[in-house]
Amino acid sequence: MRWNLRMTAAEHGIWKSTEMRRRLSEAGLVVSAGKMSALWTGTPTTIRLEDLDVICAVLECAPSELLVCEPEKVAARRPRKAVAAKTTSPVTPRLGRNRSRPPA
Repeated sequence: MRWNLRMTAAEHGIWKSTEMRRRLSEAGLVVSAGKMSALWTGTPTTIRLEDLDVICAVLECAPSELLVCEPEKVAARRPRKAVAAKTTSPVTPRLGRNRSRPPA
């Protein structure tokens, strides 16, 4: 996921984090300067759904405009399937009759 707050805010005429912070405060979400800076400049690790709802209301946008899916990055993180060698013998399961006894 890519956090797209800054671009979405710019599309709505908000160019500075202080202006965004003021509008969030007017909407009932008081954000500290440090948290606003983190939201504005980077990608948050977590965000409360209530906070996301207020941000979307202020920007008049949908959450999908703030959180942009990047499926190519997900695909790049998946491990590739190993190709099985044709010379190996198949594994045969053993039944439980030949188990050793637990220590006494």
